Amino acid sequence: MRELFDHDREYHDSGCVAGLDEAGRGPLAGPVVAAAVVFEAGSYIEGVNDSKKLSEGRRKALFFEIVCCARDIGIGIVDATDIDRLNILNATKMAMKKAVLQLNHPPDILLIDALRLPDIDIRQVAIIKGDSKSASIAAASIVAKVLRDSFMLAYHQQYPQYGFNSHKGYGTKHHMDMIRTHGPCPIHRRSFAPLNSL
Repeated sequence: MRELFDHDREYHDSGCVAGLDEAGRGPLAGPVVAAAVVFEAGSYIEGVNDSKKLSEGRRKALFFEIVCCARDIGIGIVDATDIDRLNILNATKMAMKKAVLQLNHPPDILLIDALRLPDIDIRQVAIIKGDSKSASIAAASIVAKVLRDSFMLAYHQQYPQYGFNSHKGYGTKHHMDMIRTHGPCPIHRRSFAPLNSL
């Protein structure tokens, strides 16, 4: 997927570039996790692509390559309570803002998968389907997805009856059956349908 790195090269001419993406907007439980990834100009990692197009094993392998290769990585996490308070779009933007602020050095340009962030005085480029076009956004999608999955595996140890290890909080039939049987737990998003009717 060298073309994803080629895509970002034009932005590197204008300064430090950070790609931003999130994981976990759609699930009924757990946090939304955002990552900001900064590569040096000329970096290349074979296989970096939209995390949804990769197997779990391949994502994990690429995660470690990205962590080793990236110049900088920031992570932002917003939990279910704040998702319910803010709504998922605003919670996603908050997670992304946290990820940017966690970077060791402010970037000059943010490449973001389809969103713009308020209150951040950095040039922003919103790219539709950016995780399939930009290497830094794709890398951010991988980092965010692997970290969020690891959080859901930890939550499975705390709340094993819901099967978070298999569906990661998405609204599968099994997950819905367990919610009806046991009721929602503290990491469920009460504002999401059908939880908001329970």
